[in-house]
Order: sequence, then C-alpha cells, then structure tokens
Amino acid sequence: MEYKIRKYPLFSACGLNCGLCPRCHTNGKSKCPGCSGAGFGAVHPTCGLLSCCQRRGIEYCFLCEEYPCKKYNGADLSDSFITHKNQLRDLNKAKEIGMEIYENELNEKVVILEELLKNYDDGRRKSFYCTAVNLLDLQDVKAVMARMGDATDLEMPLKMKAAAAIRLFEETAEKRGVSLQLRKKVKL
Repeated sequence: MEYKIRKYPLFSACGLNCGLCPRCHTNGKSKCPGCSGAGFGAVHPTCGLLSCCQRRGIEYCFLCEEYPCKKYNGADLSDSFITHKNQLRDLNKAKEIGMEIYENELNEKVVILEELLKNYDDGRRKSFYCTAVNLLDLQDVKAVMARMGDATDLEMPLKMKAAAAIRLFEETAEKRGVSLQLRKKVKL
C-alpha cells in the first residue's frame, strides 16, 4: 500500500515512539524513516493500524471514535525492534497533553538517545538505550544523563563508559519498577 507521508513520523499512528527505535538510528537499507515517513513502504510494506488511520483521514488512533479498538488486543504483550510496553500509555498521554507538547518531549528524548549512541555505545548497546529512553520518563532520563556526566569522563574507555551508563539506567529502572528487557512473542 502507498501511504501518505505523515507530518510527524517519529510518533506512530498507533502510539509507538519511532524516533526511539533502533531501526530509526541505523544506516543502510533497513533504516526506518518512522511511521509513514519518506520511504516507509520500502521497509514496512503493510501496517493495518496505519492503513485504518489513513482511510479515516486521521493522524493518530486516539482521534478515532472507536479508540482503542480490537486491533490493540494483545498489542502490548510482546515487542519487535521497539518496545510496545507503553504504546497505549504514550498514545493516551499524547491525547491528554496534546501533540505539540508530546512531540517536544519525544524530540528531547531523541536528542538524548543520539548522544548516548554517539558517546556511550560500545557497539552492543543500541537496543538497550532505545528501550531505556523509551520506557523511562523524560525527567528520569535527564537525571541519568546528569549522573553519567559525574560518573564518566571523556578520557574513560568507551567500554567503561557504556558499563557505567547501563548501570545507571538499570538502577533507575529498578527504582521505578520498569523492566528494560524486550519481550519475545509467546508461542501458544
């Protein structure tokens, strides 16, 4: 299906934070432009929720009178490249606070994620950072970043900086009761 390009592809029609997905921060042919961004059809040929939104002429599922519909049943039980744990929560938050405020928060998280990937990724941490920044509240992510500035220095080997960052994110997640593990689909 040919999708109409959306104004803000970093937040999907169904509530995923595409700007925090590892595929959005990949170089090469598997790079995803976000939900119905330019070239989306090449990496995601079909998406039932996006198709439904575009048929109805809406940007986000929460704008539909049937939201949340049966298409969301079980959607948050497993993850793909990106966590689905907060999918409905984030969609409801965007509806409640408005897209402009939500976009600003997500944009801040994307900038922080880019800093993590540039300065604290030892080549094995992209999915972890994407998940941590996605699942933790912005204030917690900022607090971790501030603590990392205190816990690491520019001369520290990258592997040690990554280990310190992982430890700080895991400590914060544990305090908040948040699991930073991606979940595989349960086979029935």
